[in-house]
Amino acid sequence: MAIVDDELVRFAAQGAQALPDADGDGVVDHDGAEIWYARYGDGPTVFLLHGGLGHSGNWGYQVDDLVGSGRQVVVIDSRGHGRSTRDNQPFGYDLMASDVLAVMDALDIEKAALVGWSDGACTSLVLADQHPERVSGVFFFACSMDPSGVKPFVPTPVIDRCFNRHRMDYSALSPTPDQFDAFVEDVSAMMATEPNYSAADLNCIRVPVAVALGDGDEFIKPEHAAHLVRSIPGAEFIGLKGVSHFAPLQRPELFNRAVLNFLDRLA
Repeated sequence: MAIVDDELVRFAAQGAQALPDADGDGVVDHDGAEIWYARYGDGPTVFLLHGGLGHSGNWGYQVDDLVGSGRQVVVIDSRGHGRSTRDNQPFGYDLMASDVLAVMDALDIEKAALVGWSDGACTSLVLADQHPERVSGVFFFACSMDPSGVKPFVPTPVIDRCFNRHRMDYSALSPTPDQFDAFVEDVSAMMATEPNYSAADLNCIRVPVAVALGDGDEFIKPEHAAHLVRSIPGAEFIGLKGVSHFAPLQRPELFNRAVLNFLDRLA
């Protein structure tokens, strides 16, 4: 039966579907942090990069479908998130992109597609910009590439449920389980000021990009998604109906179908 969790009631109570048993996992030491990863399956590689305050387990509804399509899937916990550690450096998308590259190098992955959600989308596009030879394409879901693309914050029950789930998961997984509030403050400082890509910067991106957005997204302005599509050469827009910023949890079949259609079009 299809998963439908539009109000994130199920996610708040029990999280996403559990990740399957990994074919391998571990940590990569990089620039003051230990970055946790897990890999699944065989074939062309896809990295799944989660959103801010979350962790790789939020992709629990996606991994099996991607592996079943004949791909290797790698998930990571971004620095300071989930099982990954951090040092005293401020969070930054350039830094987190370099963490992804370090995991690619450690696993001898020459090139991968990137599926990014929220902060993970920013990280994906920054990595694609800086190292296009390592990225076959970016599925950029629910994020902005400059602060003007973000709507004024309006709390909702769905956002509250997601935030409370993040708090519980952080306490269960993090090496610093009692530091969630400081963690939120530090991640929020990054989100408020980064990234800062101009239209000219976006025009320099040279990998296939799909800009995806739910029609009920709580955070990202639809006109910003349109700006990204206009500014990134060859970019396409994928609108997801009936979902919000949390589409991978709300309607996994809808989200997964969009991702697989994009991946299938990559050379």
